[in-house]
Amino acid sequence: MARVGVDVGGTNTDLVLEADHGVYFHKVASTPSDQSDGVLVGLRELCEQADVKPSDIDLIVHGTTVATNVTLENDGAEVGMITTRNFRDILHIGRHKRPYNFSLHFDVPWQSRPLIKRRNRIAVTECIRPPTGDIETPLNEDEILEAVALFKKRGIRSVVIGFMFSFLNDSHERRAKAIVEKEMPDAFVCASSDVANVLREYERFSTAAMNGFVGPRTSFYLNNLKDKLNREGFNANLRIIQSNGGIATVETCSQRAVTMLMSGPAGGVIGGKSEAVACNTQNIITVDIGGTSADISTITDGQIKIMNPRDTYVSGHPVLIPMIDLVTIGAGGGSIAYIDSAGGFHVGPRSAGADPGPACYGRGGVEPTVTDAQVSLGRLDPDKMLGGDLPLDKDLADQAIENKIARPLGISTTDAALGIIRLVNSNMALAIRSNSVARGVDPRDYSLIPFGGAGPLHGVALAEAVSAKNVIVPVAPGITAAMGLLQTDMQYEHARSVIASLSDITHENLTKINRVLSELLEACRKDLEGDGVPVSEQHFQRIAECRYHGQGFELRALIEADQVTESSMVEVIDRFHQQHELDYGYAFRDGEVELITLRVIGVQHVTPLRVPEVATAGKESVATAILYTQETVFDDGNSYPTPRYDRSQLFGGHVISGPAVVVQHNSTILIPPDYTANVGQFGNLTIESRLSH
Repeated sequence: MARVGVDVGGTNTDLVLEADHGVYFHKVASTPSDQSDGVLVGLRELCEQADVKPSDIDLIVHGTTVATNVTLENDGAEVGMITTRNFRDILHIGRHKRPYNFSLHFDVPWQSRPLIKRRNRIAVTECIRPPTGDIETPLNEDEILEAVALFKKRGIRSVVIGFMFSFLNDSHERRAKAIVEKEMPDAFVCASSDVANVLREYERFSTAAMNGFVGPRTSFYLNNLKDKLNREGFNANLRIIQSNGGIATVETCSQRAVTMLMSGPAGGVIGGKSEAVACNTQNIITVDIGGTSADISTITDGQIKIMNPRDTYVSGHPVLIPMIDLVTIGAGGGSIAYIDSAGGFHVGPRSAGADPGPACYGRGGVEPTVTDAQVSLGRLDPDKMLGGDLPLDKDLADQAIENKIARPLGISTTDAALGIIRLVNSNMALAIRSNSVARGVDPRDYSLIPFGGAGPLHGVALAEAVSAKNVIVPVAPGITAAMGLLQTDMQYEHARSVIASLSDITHENLTKINRVLSELLEACRKDLEGDGVPVSEQHFQRIAECRYHGQGFELRALIEADQVTESSMVEVIDRFHQQHELDYGYAFRDGEVELITLRVIGVQHVTPLRVPEVATAGKESVATAILYTQETVFDDGNSYPTPRYDRSQLFGGHVISGPAVVVQHNSTILIPPDYTANVGQFGNLTIESRLSH
């Protein structure tokens, strides 16, 4: 039997297959019009490469940007909303936050690009009274039917239900949802309590609205992919990676599409962490550079961090869904370099994508990209891209850079290409600092792990820019995100707001906390059992999201006890203080700590992908891996005769002295002068400066 990880990016689709007889990697061009087409092409070719039949594959784990692209392109579904009377404008008002405090000219996305138009937000009579959750005014079901009739008339096929204080009592939302599903059986319907059963009405409504906005297209894509796979003979279980780094079924992700907004980048972070484990490294900065974007995450002591809810914004809209803490910027191999009307030099965030792609692809692109600059500088050899499967045209790259950058600025083509590289590296270095230095993390204690097809070309320059300890290049950089998919646990989360003081806990509150934890655990258990996970493989993590009294947002603290007691609450409070000190540099040990939300995570641990060790070099000289030598321009502006090494011929213990370029099918690694690369036991390259020793 075999299993496959498939990660779809903006330019390429990456695949990894693990079978009894080995691990195989593959990369094909993405198909933006329908990502499933590229997935199927890649699967067919990978099965042929690995000599595996489609029926031999029993698991396919998929990372996709479908939901993300819907938000970026703002072309989701026309959504209707049923909400509490007098509260239809919550989605418009938001939190009265000013994106730029001292500017009178700024865009407010939740008003300029609303997920649900005001005319489609219909108010109905109902009232849940806080803090008990008692029903003060029953739901007017006739008004629900009137709203449904209006939605039908307007051709709306996605409906969101969001009532005030439903996190205390969701009976009205459940009833309204049942009515809408009965009257509109073909519509996509969700309630706010389905996706974010927590307090903060604006963020909860926004999360539900985002689910309704991306849900129909995402659901169609997932089910269409599943059908196509079945028709092609791939009868494997299809699982989707979520923003929190866990995987779930197609059915779950179709209903809660909002959990997939960071599906693609999550796999990369997990893959980077796995590479670090193989190198016995705990502190790392992962930099996943693909064709359209760069995703950056900082991992301390081997622990992947979940983003604080106050920071979980997608396209300007708050989304209360657990997400791996990462920063994404528009910087990748396809990022377009241009001169603006004022003469300013920019790289990105616009990308040439997969079609037409960079000018050097020869598909009609005329704007210079980062990839064109790498080709022009001799760092990417035209006949080695994807092992020769994607021939490049250096003349077209030079022509695009000359016409669009060099001539307007009055500089040489080489200087223009170097400028493109330096500018995109500067943009990425700023993003790395925002995810590390700005949060009290010293990059000098961290290894930088660059991956993605373009990552290893920029790795050393980025490490120099942020003063990282060294650079670790994964065994298959262009496939690392797909490899992360096969390291990912099955995971379901359920949360509910329970507001209580932990500093002066009462018996009544302890009873309520234990009851809610039990209900959340049972919901997770039901999800895992529905996915066929045996009881012996079910694991549960209990989390208290706490804050100091008067604070605006919470931090997570682990609950280790199965039954919460006064003594176990003391331990939770102490963990919260520790987390607050880690995040903010201080803690109020005598301050009152409030519980705001309880969360239970149900997990099935998977067997991690096993990357085989490479052979030991012994007396085999590294020179036997040299393919040829070619002039290459490095960041210092000088050109050096630079040997090309075939990575498949590098063995454990080999040492490569820069300048050098290491070539493999899915990526190219740049080793500048004054740097050396040591080959580890799994084939990982550790690149360090000779000047620092």
